[in-house]
Amino acid sequence: MSHFLDNYKQLTARVDALCNTIAAILGEQITCSAGCSSCCIPITVFPVEAAALKEALESLPVKQADKIRRHVSEHAEDECCPLLFNHRCLLYEARPIICRTHGLPIIYTANDQRNSDCCPRNLAGAESLSGSSVVDLDKLNTLLVAVNSIYLSQAETAETELRVTITAAIAGH
Repeated sequence: MSHFLDNYKQLTARVDALCNTIAAILGEQITCSAGCSSCCIPITVFPVEAAALKEALESLPVKQADKIRRHVSEHAEDECCPLLFNHRCLLYEARPIICRTHGLPIIYTANDQRNSDCCPRNLAGAESLSGSSVVDLDKLNTLLVAVNSIYLSQAETAETELRVTITAAIAGH
């Protein structure tokens, strides 16, 4: 299945590079760091993201993977992401696209209006930002939808849901 995730892995690498660049530009104005988990809420993911999470889980030693499965199952109904343990993501390297952008300034369209947002802990005192230091979620989501469509057409998956929960992704449902 791994080669079916090539486009997704290329996208995550590009997103990581973009986010790292933005974090470098904004420097100390970005206070998010390891252990900051206030953005880590239960989300749904595209099937390609679910497959990447499952692949990452299956690459782990059996005991570790089983421990993560149990944790996710036990925390499926929590108010925080079921992959969160001690304020850290159990599958951080395979985290979904949206998780990679958390905390950074974003722009997006809602109700035909462009909006911006950022973690309230970041950008204290900033009056304005350049376009190069903002994630355009509309463009990013367009790319993600395209990558997901390619994945679904190439991988012989029985996946029929448009989005799945993290719990379902880990359980393989």
